[in-house]
Amino acid sequence: MNLTDKINKDNLPKHLAIIMDGNGRWAKQKGLMRAFGHENGTKSVRITVETCAKLGIENLTLYAFSTENWNRPKLEVDTLMRLLISSLKKELDTLQKNNIRLNCIGNITMLPDSAKKELLAVMEKTKNNTRMTLTLALSYGSREELLNAVKTICDKVKNNIISIDALDESIINQHLYTHNLPDVDLVIRTSGEHRISNFLLWQIAYAEFYFTDVLWPDFKEDDLYEAIISYQKRERRFGKTSEQIK
Repeated sequence: MNLTDKINKDNLPKHLAIIMDGNGRWAKQKGLMRAFGHENGTKSVRITVETCAKLGIENLTLYAFSTENWNRPKLEVDTLMRLLISSLKKELDTLQKNNIRLNCIGNITMLPDSAKKELLAVMEKTKNNTRMTLTLALSYGSREELLNAVKTICDKVKNNIISIDALDESIINQHLYTHNLPDVDLVIRTSGEHRISNFLLWQIAYAEFYFTDVLWPDFKEDDLYEAIISYQKRERRFGKTSEQIK
């Protein structure tokens, strides 16, 4: 039996988020420069995006570059930015063919102008696609996101745009980068690490987690299927008891 046959299409995560980890270690194991790991990681991105679209997953968010990643060596950062530009150009046809809308969260003002220009162009060209929303977390940090939301809300309260008594979770959601996305159902992290790394801290409050030792450049269809099969075996209680769920 193929792994796809074990997947219940009626119980897919509505929002899957992936921390793509292990590119550098993959390259190091092969005696290559870290850049080769990042380049090969783009192949796993394409496989994952197309597989999610094929399965019927509506929202996929990929942690592509964190606010902390700006502290990496300049050569590596420059390589990642070049890869971002080339991948956006190369994958536009794939996004259009698969009816996928590109979205972005993060402080993109930090991106080089060339990368920002290409990113915004692809987002504009795919904005009417409806099969799946692919969100790239670029120059993204969840603490920065929450801090910015708090500052904006405080300013609105100060100027009587929002009443302090009206503040609730929905108000906070409206001021996050992800205001147009549902909460995350499943988080996958590759490479054997068991950390969140400042990723979607508010949005993953009740997400399921799946950790795999597979390094990101080696992450293929079957690895994704296994994560989803594991997710579908979980009992999601959201604070209730098993008896209440049943």
